[in-house]
Amino acid sequence: MAVPFYRHALSPACSDRVAAVLASPFLTSGPQGVRVEEKLRGFFGVQHAKLTSSWTQGAIATLLALDIGPGDEVIVPAMTFAATANVVRLVGATPVFVDVDPATLLIDHRLVAEAVTPRTRAVIPVHLYGQMVDIPALRKAIPASVRIIEDAAHCFEGKRNGRRPGQDGDAAIFSFYATKNVTCGEGGAVITNDPDLAAALVQTVLHGMSAGAAQRFQGGTYRHWDIARLGTKANLPDLLAVLLEPQIDGIEAQLARRERLCARYEAELANTPFTWPIIEAGVVSARHLFPIHVPDGQRDAVLQALGQAGIGATVNYRSVPCLTLYRTSGAIPDLPVSRRWGEGTLSLPLFPDLRDEEQDEVIAVLRAQALAINPPETMRRAEPALV
Repeated sequence: MAVPFYRHALSPACSDRVAAVLASPFLTSGPQGVRVEEKLRGFFGVQHAKLTSSWTQGAIATLLALDIGPGDEVIVPAMTFAATANVVRLVGATPVFVDVDPATLLIDHRLVAEAVTPRTRAVIPVHLYGQMVDIPALRKAIPASVRIIEDAAHCFEGKRNGRRPGQDGDAAIFSFYATKNVTCGEGGAVITNDPDLAAALVQTVLHGMSAGAAQRFQGGTYRHWDIARLGTKANLPDLLAVLLEPQIDGIEAQLARRERLCARYEAELANTPFTWPIIEAGVVSARHLFPIHVPDGQRDAVLQALGQAGIGATVNYRSVPCLTLYRTSGAIPDLPVSRRWGEGTLSLPLFPDLRDEEQDEVIAVLRAQALAINPPETMRRAEPALV
């Protein structure tokens, strides 16, 4: 049985929402986006939200709004998607890699504190796979002058101790890419409680312009605009924004389905050599992905077996400093937890309408592959992922 890695839940009814935008004056950023931004502010309990064309462009706009650029350093975890580090380089700053906790694979607060220098302007903690970093603890570990920009691409509906992304950091950035828990194909958002950052973002998401298309024609007459700072092109059109609102309304029900699927994976793979990150107490994971670690250099063999069975699987992620661009661009210290996880991880199919019989097929292939791997005699499911 073929099992896709992901199957989106957008229905043909979404075409009615798009048709309503087509019948309006605005195809680009307009009133539909404003409605979604209002819903984001309410969902996350923050003062400001700005839709963007992607996580990447939202991050670039945020870094520009904070005047981070050449000569500055930004601390990032080595275990993340490459975009987390790429955006730092794209604004001319330097990404400084630190390793992650072996149990959770989240950025290690102690290592962040050790990596801070006089040039450090920000840290980008990644809420990897849907589990939130402890932002208040990170805040205590670093100087107050270092900004915290949360990479929440995996963590729309996640919580830690009742707090959501964006409530304790300087900003949180989301992705609405095709495989995300909330999606419009391509898109993103930045949320913040910082009014100065929010005001700057209005400009940096649109070339640095002082007024967007909708604002230039308010009141029925044309208003001149200016550019006083550098920006990018990061705004999200209403044609895509209109798809987001109903998904936000139904996100908690979708999370319950994801949690059930993850619990099945954990129960059925409990006596295999595969491991996965631990979800800490007080955390509600968004369960964006279900990654496992395959020991003894057997990851690619398991990937091949899954592929031959028609099962979609992917790698999230290889350690960023191990990628050619970063490996050849200067001396980068060995970050063993990220490297080891990146050499052995793969992600299994996980989406709300994954059927039991489809998941059973994935589990059957994995259990068959487990027989070919010699597990450590002392393995316990309660142990951290990479100890």
